[in-house]
Order: sequence, then C-alpha cells, then structure tokens
Amino acid sequence: MLGVGIIGCGQIAELHSAALIGRTDARIVAVADKDPDAARDRARGLNLSETRDAYVDYRDLLARDDVDLVEILVPHHLHLEIALAALSAGKHVSLQKPMAISLEEAEQLVVAAAAATTQFHVFENFLFYPPIQRAKAIVDSGELGDLLSIRLKSAAGFSESAWTAPSEFWRLDADKCGGGPMLFDDGHHKFSIAWHFLGLPTRVNCFIQPTVLGPGISLDCPAITSWTYESGAVGSFEVTWSPEMYVETEQYAQDDRIEITGTRGILWVNRGHGNLMDAPPVVVRTGRATTIHDDMETAWSSSFVLATDHLLDCIESGTQALLSAEQASDVLAFAFAAGDSARLGQPVTPQRVSSAKSQ
Repeated sequence: MLGVGIIGCGQIAELHSAALIGRTDARIVAVADKDPDAARDRARGLNLSETRDAYVDYRDLLARDDVDLVEILVPHHLHLEIALAALSAGKHVSLQKPMAISLEEAEQLVVAAAAATTQFHVFENFLFYPPIQRAKAIVDSGELGDLLSIRLKSAAGFSESAWTAPSEFWRLDADKCGGGPMLFDDGHHKFSIAWHFLGLPTRVNCFIQPTVLGPGISLDCPAITSWTYESGAVGSFEVTWSPEMYVETEQYAQDDRIEITGTRGILWVNRGHGNLMDAPPVVVRTGRATTIHDDMETAWSSSFVLATDHLLDCIESGTQALLSAEQASDVLAFAFAAGDSARLGQPVTPQRVSSAKSQ
C-alpha cells in the first residue's frame, strides 16, 4: 500500500482526499500546509494525528519514509520548488495543474521528471470526467469521422452552494497564478481537453475584454480564443462571467460545454463543473439519428476519483500517467500562447519546451 502525503490543504484537497479514502492500494499518512490550522484541520478530518502527521514545512513531510507519493496542491508559483524537492526525495509526484508559471520552469520539471526513477504527472481531472471519457471513446472509434473542429464554452455565474475561497485571492495575481483566473487557470482544463482530442495547435489567436472588479483587480473575461491545426481543423474557447446567472453546483459556480464536429457527425458534452441546464451529458448526431448517452456519472468530483485510479494503476504497472511532464508542458504552451496573443494583439505559435530526450 502506497503512503500518500498531501501538500496544500485548501478546498481542492477535499476532492483529492476523498478519492483516496477507503482504498486498498493507497492511504493518506501525512498532510502539510503553511497554515498550521489548515494542516491540523485536514489531519483531523482524515483521522490522522494533529501533532505527528500535520506539518507546516513540506520538507518534514518529504522526510518521512512512509510517504511514497505526494499530491502537491499549492498556489502555482510554489509548484516548481516543491515538485523538484519531492522528486529529489524519491517520491512519486502528482502535481496540480498548471505545472508551472513559465515555460522555463516547465522545462526544469520536464528534465527532472525524465531523470527521476519515480512517477511524475500533472493532475488534470477533466480528462477523466466521465462525459469527456465517453466523448473520447466515440471520437477514437471513428464514429464522427475525421475531426474538423472543437468548440469549448465556460460560463461562470453565482451559486449559494458553491465553494467560498477567501484564501485564494492569489489566483488574481498573475505573478503567482501565471495568468488570469478564468482564461489561464480554469482555462487549463479547456486547453487540455482540446489538446486531448486534437493535439497542440499551430496558431493561436485570443481577445480578452477584462471585467474590472475593483482597484487593480479584474477577471480575464469575457474572452475568446481561436486556433488552427496542421490538419486544417479549427478550435475555439469562450469564457464568460454572468454575475446574476445561477449555476447549480457543489464546487465552482460555472459550467462547461463542448462541441466536436467531424466529417460524419457532431457530438456535444453538456456538463462540466456544475449543472447549468437539464440536458443529457453526451449527445451524438450521425447520419439521420441522434443518440443520447446518459448512462454515466456526471458529478465533477467523479473525475478526481478516476484520475486517481489512473495514477495509482500507472504507478503499479510502471507506465507513464496522463499528463506526463512533456504533455503538460504542451498544454501550458497552449495556454501561454493565448495570453501572449491577447497581449500582443496578433496570432501566436505555441512554443514547446525542449524535449528532455534532447538534454
């Protein structure tokens, strides 16, 4: 059984922890957070010792022999330091997305992961969200033919049942987040989905109209990003925030839509973070028939369980989990290209980091 240490005890740790509870192949043995109260609260909720298993300094957690795998769930600007330390300590590493706040940092992680004897992956739960898994299986079966386009829409609003995150204002600080909270941070999910289906595009164009929330504080939306692929396929991602639109949710007050068109048909994924409207999770139109796929879990939390299943299976089998360091660096290049395009006012070609194989 793998011993798991969780570094970072914010709200997202709830879903990561829940995905590990009750397993026969892994168990949480320690937690760490710079806020001692947060560390103790998380330890208590996991039936760990508040004095022996809760740490303020993540290095103390990494020093434990019974920690085999670490889940790194800290603000983005801390990813590089902690991930490198965990790899150096000989731990398997599951790093929350995005992997870094610059391509230079990403390259360091690519090189370190290639040199490590342990598993390194970037945790991107959306790739394991059941409706998206079903969509990928349909596309891979050839049912839609050759892909022509992918459209993604993220619509944020409000909800009384949503998480409140007063401690996460760092997401509004580009120096700590790496970009804006909507297009870059949450957008990582959408860019990774587009990458999952069609790979890294050849050209990206983005427009952002910032929403000012207060002095020096703004959201990077509404925004629209479009891109093209070498195959001739195209893609787009639109993100909006409607402060008076109610979204049914248990986590974030937003929902997501995906439309994928091929030479033989079209597919829609109608669920994401929340439940904005009553619609089947996956709908496919080919020929003269419409097929509804509603025989799957749609709670966003299920993607964390399935992503964790995948990681632990890969550790056991010695195979590389999705996203590898190099795959995650491509998604990061995609996201940075969007931000660069909006800043420069012109299309941008995503810049891959140097392959670890060439180091």
